[in-house]
Amino acid sequence: MPKFSWVGKNRSGQIQKGEMEAPSQGMVLAQLRKVGVTPTEVVERGKGLDMQLKIPGFKPKITTRDLVIFTRQFSTMIDAGLPLVQCLDILGRQQDNRTFKEVLKGVKESVESGATFADSLKKHPRVFDELYVNLVAAGEVGGILDTILNRLAAYIEKALKLKKKVKSAMTYPGTIVGVAVLVIAVILVFVIPAFEKMFADFGSALPMPTQIVINLSRFVTDYIFVIIGAVVGLYFLIKYLYRTKKGREKFDAWALRLPIFGVLIRKVAVAKFSRTLGTMISSGVPILDGLEIVAKTAGNKVVEKAIYNVRESISQGKTIAEPLEKSGVFPPMVCQMVAVGEQSGSIDVMLNKIADFYDDEVDDAVGNLTAMMEPLLMLFLGVTVGGLVIAMYLPIFKIAGAVAG
Repeated sequence: MPKFSWVGKNRSGQIQKGEMEAPSQGMVLAQLRKVGVTPTEVVERGKGLDMQLKIPGFKPKITTRDLVIFTRQFSTMIDAGLPLVQCLDILGRQQDNRTFKEVLKGVKESVESGATFADSLKKHPRVFDELYVNLVAAGEVGGILDTILNRLAAYIEKALKLKKKVKSAMTYPGTIVGVAVLVIAVILVFVIPAFEKMFADFGSALPMPTQIVINLSRFVTDYIFVIIGAVVGLYFLIKYLYRTKKGREKFDAWALRLPIFGVLIRKVAVAKFSRTLGTMISSGVPILDGLEIVAKTAGNKVVEKAIYNVRESISQGKTIAEPLEKSGVFPPMVCQMVAVGEQSGSIDVMLNKIADFYDDEVDDAVGNLTAMMEPLLMLFLGVTVGGLVIAMYLPIFKIAGAVAG
């Protein structure tokens, strides 16, 4: 268990110092408050110095994990009764990531100058997105900032977990195919030309599969730089088209129609929509504002368009379930559960239940996808690499057969 050094003031204003073992800094703060000490500094031993390598022009990236830890600790400190500025000061000073340290310093100075906490966070959109800022604003207005921060931390953790699941599903087949392409390229460029020289001495016609592989090897060897340039050019062309509005819509619509990955992408979109909107409604954010933020963070233009249609429908006095069903993006079960939530007045609870269900569905989809891709990838490797090897040995088998005959 880590040790923390602390400095604080007791009820009579005297400065006290000490050390304490605790699972987290938040627990230290809570314990000190219980015994009547107002902490001014709490630092984990061994982490008081900034040990990061400082390279000019380079700033460490603020990760999602940094944001989750900050949100959890901030919630604990607010719940323990510490003033907002003091919380920001303590968390900023103990922050290992110097980029995040600078951001928290800026937020603290903004709050000290009279701005609200939400407005101060809004000045750093790359760190605190619209969802984060709007939930904090709702917490400030409702006087439940600690509760909102706990919900935010839980939401970010679940969103990160979901993202990791999808990433793992995409990484495995991509890695296998990448290695296969590299192996095939090495065989075509370096191995087959050596065989071609050997076969030239045989003086007899080569089997058709062998000749096809040799012709392919010649083509790849002669035009290797053209092929690399074409691949790089295609990559940047796709990247450019994806940045355009129409191109993004086309790619996102195509992604949802993919035979294997499309189902997974749709389930991830439903889980993200339900979790985000459920968290915002339960935190007191108006539903129209919540839907606008959910649409902007959807990650898929088709889903984003469907959510904006829902928002427009609600602004006209209609229900949420009806436009959801018309969009064709959300499954009938989701639409019916949302309708029940609307009728019972517990739509936030229902949305969180849908999100939990689809989190499990994504788990199952990733597991099924991995199980299905493994034999397909092995078959692909066997046919491509094995086919090249067999084609190269066919002339040798032919000569061996002739000699034996």
